[in-house]
Amino acid sequence: MKVIFNTDVRGQGKKGEMKEVSIGYARNYLIPRGLAAEATPDHINALKLKEKAKAAQAAKEKAQAEENARKLGEVQVIVRAKAGSAGKLFGAVTSDAISKALKEQFDIDIEKNKIVQADPIKTFGSYTVKAKLGYEVSGNINVLVVEEK
Repeated sequence: MKVIFNTDVRGQGKKGEMKEVSIGYARNYLIPRGLAAEATPDHINALKLKEKAKAAQAAKEKAQAEENARKLGEVQVIVRAKAGSAGKLFGAVTSDAISKALKEQFDIDIEKNKIVQADPIKTFGSYTVKAKLGYEVSGNINVLVVEEK
């Protein structure tokens, strides 16, 4: 009997997968517990529609990531930080500070966990920081660290 899994079933199949299982296993275990549904034409069509919607959403998110990467290359975000002695910062410029500055200055929404810093920024100056935007798309953020007054 062909079934469509509603949840992941260890050793059998993953959610959304259609697979052939024995009739007794399907009728006595999978279907009564809501783990799977019989693969009727209506269920198969619903599964195909979900897959199309998921693919469309992924394409939309990839286009947004590419647009954000293009925007990041064109701007320079200014991060203000408190100064210590000899041009050093109190603390460091974090990914969170860069993310917030991008949102405030250019309305570009990049999550802080997508910003990758090789070393923490601890002095004033200009830096290039990489952002992994998803779907194998990355961009560079130009960061200018200036003294807060």
